Amino acid sequence: MCVALLLGSNAFMTTAWYLHLKQRAAWSMLAAIAISWLIALPEYCLQVPANRIGHVSGGGPFTAPQLKVIQEAITLVVFGVFSALVLKERLRVQDMIAFGLVFAGVLVSITGRR
Repeated sequence: MCVALLLGSNAFMTTAWYLHLKQRAAWSMLAAIAISWLIALPEYCLQVPANRIGHVSGGGPFTAPQLKVIQEAITLVVFGVFSALVLKERLRVQDMIAFGLVFAGVLVSITGRR
């Protein structure tokens, strides 16, 4: 449940952070900021429950640092898809290597004792 909520929240946040690049000619800076804030609001409605459900204090399996590392990896997956489908920008080999290193960091973070 935690990871599904994080996926949803990251979809909203990536859209809020990067959709305005595609709309650069159509949206003024002020409009881009306002629209991005409106898109980001649902992100918080998913992110907060994800962290509360996933954190050890709420009975979840993850510490706060583990939640953060997992969230960053999910962000990269969501961004990679968004970049290709919406912005029409493919990831370079160097980008994929960098993403892979972050994913390796997730494995390091979530293994072992708390």
